[in-house]
Amino acid sequence: MSTTRPYSPGDRGPEPSGASGASEGDDAPSSAAPVSSAGGGQVRRLNFDGESGVVPLARDFTRQALYAWGWLPAATADQRAAAEDVLLVVSELVTNACLHADGPDELWIACDNKVIRIEVSDKGAGQPAPRTPHRAGRPGGHGMFIVQRLCLDWGVVRTPGAAGKTVWAELGAPA
Repeated sequence: MSTTRPYSPGDRGPEPSGASGASEGDDAPSSAAPVSSAGGGQVRRLNFDGESGVVPLARDFTRQALYAWGWLPAATADQRAAAEDVLLVVSELVTNACLHADGPDELWIACDNKVIRIEVSDKGAGQPAPRTPHRAGRPGGHGMFIVQRLCLDWGVVRTPGAAGKTVWAELGAPA
């Protein structure tokens, strides 16, 4: 797991300016559900049951959420890079579920003023981990290395007695 968290797990650091968890509209697909969460943040879920083309679907769903939450359109290069990082992490986590766990079950994203959290649930038994040693010149196998490098933290949650897992990642909100 990542050890790049700049603050202790219970402290998400100083409030960034301009980041918003407020939803400005609901253009989510019918299989998606925006939900308000405690603490003023927003949560959106996308169920992948019966869906094909799940990676582009997940990216489009996430992009819509980023617009609703004020991450897009980006006013600065740093804000644009932060949104692109979120889209890349979503792509990597959903792709890993496709390649190693018979596909994702659900994408869950939540945003507050400091952090966006991405969760991808699947039925797989495997344990995602960055390849060691990382070989930048070789094709494939870079997904969890990318997630580790871009995120404040990431991990895996399993429910005892249930099949599958949830892989989560957290990224800082743009300043």
